Amino acid sequence: MLRRISARYSRGFLAALLAVAALVTVANVGPARAAVPAGAAHPSEQGALPAGR
Repeated sequence: MLRRISARYSRGFLAALLAVAALVTVANVGPARAAVPAGAAHPSEQGALPAGR
């Protein structure tokens, strides 16, 4: 009986762990850079290039 209980809880724990990992992954997926505000030209369109480091 103890094995059935532990198997049930271990499956539930694994499912919860996978759900949290999926949510964290989805939360971190997004734009790689900040969006350009509406109406503002992109710096490459203005001819301004960032200074070299």
